[in-house]
Amino acid sequence: MNAAVPADVISRLKAVLGAGGWSEDPDRIAPKLVEWRDRWVGATPFLALPNTTAQVAAVVGVCAEAGQPITTQGGNTGLVGGQIPQGEILLSTERLRAIREVDAYDDALVAEAGVTLSAVHAAAAGVRRRFPLGLASEGSATVGGVVSTNAGGTQVLRYGMARNLVLGLEAVLPNGEVWNGLKRLRKDNTGYDLKQLLIGAEGTLGVVTAAALKLVPVMASRAVAMIGVATPEAALELLSRAKDETGGAVEAFELMGRLGVDFALRNIAGTRDPLGQPHAWYILAEFASGEPGSAESAMERFLAAGLEAGLVADAVVAQTDAQAKALWAIRENQSPAQKPEGATWKHDVAVPVSRVPAFLAEATAAMAAFAPGARIAAFGHVGDGNIHYDVLRPDGGSDAEHAARRDRGSRIVHDIVASMGGSISAEHGLGAMKTEEARRYKSNVEVAAMQAVRQSLDPKRIMNPRVLF
Repeated sequence: MNAAVPADVISRLKAVLGAGGWSEDPDRIAPKLVEWRDRWVGATPFLALPNTTAQVAAVVGVCAEAGQPITTQGGNTGLVGGQIPQGEILLSTERLRAIREVDAYDDALVAEAGVTLSAVHAAAAGVRRRFPLGLASEGSATVGGVVSTNAGGTQVLRYGMARNLVLGLEAVLPNGEVWNGLKRLRKDNTGYDLKQLLIGAEGTLGVVTAAALKLVPVMASRAVAMIGVATPEAALELLSRAKDETGGAVEAFELMGRLGVDFALRNIAGTRDPLGQPHAWYILAEFASGEPGSAESAMERFLAAGLEAGLVADAVVAQTDAQAKALWAIRENQSPAQKPEGATWKHDVAVPVSRVPAFLAEATAAMAAFAPGARIAAFGHVGDGNIHYDVLRPDGGSDAEHAARRDRGSRIVHDIVASMGGSISAEHGLGAMKTEEARRYKSNVEVAAMQAVRQSLDPKRIMNPRVLF
């Protein structure tokens, strides 16, 4: 934990924030100090609650002058501990809630950092547009967090990560200066793209205060299906066929193992088994098209061909929005459904799409040898190679014993990922959890380049100091 914050720094922060702009109340602060899985618990002497970019700049300016570290937090939905302070000033963006502009001609929406993803979706829908980044935590995840972690979600296959959907940014740099880069241009070849430095920087290069987000048209037809398959190899073949059948209209292609479905049935109220018989693996596929009826027709042809080829064992197609939401809820509740099952080693990894089956086979064999009886819940975005590979303690086993082996077990999984040209963090970032481990897999050249960028912008290393290199 960092040394106590000097009293004069606290006094200056109170002065620039004004009434309602700060808190030292332990009860007010407490919910912001615990990560939702209860793995990370932090501490802070002071919660800054700015409600304008100017106030953010004033806070950062005071801290920059004093060399006082800051941790920035959005909706506290991060999964690698980067948003949990360990003695630093905690700067929350929760009061930066304005949607400044929505423009259907520019297909752009400008939202402040504290706006939730669900509010962005609603505002886009108001002009018959869509922001195509969806997360299970969209009711609490905020624009600033989505940008700072380069969030992925379920539509990456078609629309890409957050960095593909951000047109411009407004941010307070580590010296307290405001960079207004809220352009809405698709083309701007005038030097380094500073917004891309800030996207995915996990708060280390400044505080994102607003973002110009790219919108897309609302599709005229949409089809959602749950498909039972025997193997990940069958899922991979079906993914290729889905792309061919739709001409690129595959919005999501998610993979789930049966154990994760069982957890959802057992632990999430209202969940129903999607198919009549259990299957080893499930695909949640979603097609969308601008032509009425096109997505439904494509799904029908795709499933019929898959059944004929012996790749599809069974399938159900949602007939209503409610049925589609129920199918998606099974996928979105994969992580919450694990919580009652005990200690878990969680892995957010990516390998080339073609290597997904090989990764699952090799990692599962390695875990069976290292942790006999451990339960594997694998799920994720097979369409972009991102698998959440979670290793739960043996049924009836000891949480403490399983947790004690986490680091060694995760090293085995990550070494397999690295051997396949993959990444140990696909969409959650490094945070406090993986920063040091990442050094094992990054070259000295890459680490040095990243350190040089950070040193040039934040020489006192006050911005989220425990995160990244």
